[in-house]
Amino acid sequence: MAFSLIWLPDVLKAAGLKVAVVPGWQDRGRGDVGPIKGIICHHTAGSKNGVMPSLKVITEGRPDLPGPLAQLGLGRDGTYFVVAAGRANHAGAGRWQGIASGNSSFIGIEGENTGTNEDFPWPAVQMEAYHRGVAAILGHIGQAAVMCCGHKEYALPQGRKPDPLFNMTAFRQDVEFILTGAAPAPRLIPAVEPTASARPTLRRGATGSLVEQIQFILGVSTSSGGKGVFGPKTEAAVRAFQRDHGLVPDGIVGPKTWAALDEVQTE
Repeated sequence: MAFSLIWLPDVLKAAGLKVAVVPGWQDRGRGDVGPIKGIICHHTAGSKNGVMPSLKVITEGRPDLPGPLAQLGLGRDGTYFVVAAGRANHAGAGRWQGIASGNSSFIGIEGENTGTNEDFPWPAVQMEAYHRGVAAILGHIGQAAVMCCGHKEYALPQGRKPDPLFNMTAFRQDVEFILTGAAPAPRLIPAVEPTASARPTLRRGATGSLVEQIQFILGVSTSSGGKGVFGPKTEAAVRAFQRDHGLVPDGIVGPKTWAALDEVQTE
């Protein structure tokens, strides 16, 4: 039976954010959550290389702490990885705005970052996604920006946790701007090409003949399965193609990427 937070992917997608679900997320959790009051922001302290190298740990846990360790992971490219729809072991002892039931009352977001000065500032695309994802969730549950806190602010005794490294007061202000409509709206990728071909924008999770076409153009091997399925290998190939052609490497095949693929196919 699925846990309560099954709305997470839809809320994030509605905000124009990139979302990838981790298999089994609907039924993953340390039991279910209670009424959600807010969000606790974390950083992973994982590897400096890769989009979301800490995903396995967030999902499965550590030897000293069983997973999931958060409901959401946020990659360096701004992709939200939905790990769990149930309660996660992310808060520990602490208190924020009078609430001490962190694991049951707060959604945890683990942003991929080493937590060191060498990995600061965070990538702009990741911070933008952090702001907009938090705002989308708070808007959905009817809470103000003050109900987002850093683990370093929640954790007791004070100083027990250092994450995240960035300034939470400024972070909440940016979230508030989004919630009140004071921030510029994000530039969303059109759902279909504004041309006669009108091909849909495709991303991870898509299936069908157009995905097969992308795989063929990019030379994605499907000999061991995955033909016509926009999975991790296809997304990685799209990102590499986008980097090589001066496009934003977001792994999403929208109008600009379709046009570039067309040029390669006709060469």
